Amino acid sequence: MKRGTLYGVGVGPGDPELMTIKAARVLGDADVVLAASSTKNDYSTALDIARPHMREDTQVVRLGFPMTRDSEVLQAAWDENARLTDELLTAGKNAVFLTLGDPLTYSTFGYLLRTLLDRVPDTRIEVVPGITSYQAAAAKVGAPLCESGENLVVIPGVCSPDELRASLDAADNAVILKTYRNFDAIRDTLEELRLAENTVLVSRLGMDEESILMDIKDAPAKPHYFSLALVKKNP
Repeated sequence: MKRGTLYGVGVGPGDPELMTIKAARVLGDADVVLAASSTKNDYSTALDIARPHMREDTQVVRLGFPMTRDSEVLQAAWDENARLTDELLTAGKNAVFLTLGDPLTYSTFGYLLRTLLDRVPDTRIEVVPGITSYQAAAAKVGAPLCESGENLVVIPGVCSPDELRASLDAADNAVILKTYRNFDAIRDTLEELRLAENTVLVSRLGMDEESILMDIKDAPAKPHYFSLALVKKNP
């Protein structure tokens, strides 16, 4: 039996209409869809976004990823998810792993990709890129991410204040993803650097209860999980 292909498909930031034509085609042809979710529940935002482009009879397999930094627990989950994926591919099924935004930008797909290739090096894998949350956020507020000789730095919200400060010092424009993690420290650092008034906070873009705050100082103490900041030194 011919072994199946694994597709890493980016579904974009939230609006099903922001998925690419190729992503929609691959989803429509898939034998099985792999939906990542927390081990605490089986809900998948990426699956909700992808639904309008899927056949009703497409098999859905949920892969649990624990929300922890314990390396042993994480590795065990990646190994198990790679094993389940390998079983489907060995059975000749073409599988699509859904990921918010882009599959290779701060995505769980990267972990599955490495673990599966360690297990079965000749696995056929294709990646379908997706629109990132910060691209869509910039389009929503009409703010160019970078122009002329400017640079753009993408920063994870989990970094320390010192790391954030160093990254911002080197940036003309910056994106801070997952701002909910260390929001107080992020906002304090931006205010210290006199960048708070130049920072837009975007939450739940393209989803219900979308929020756009043009000054991060107006943000709640705990922004939503799906939140990011756009920072421009020279707006």
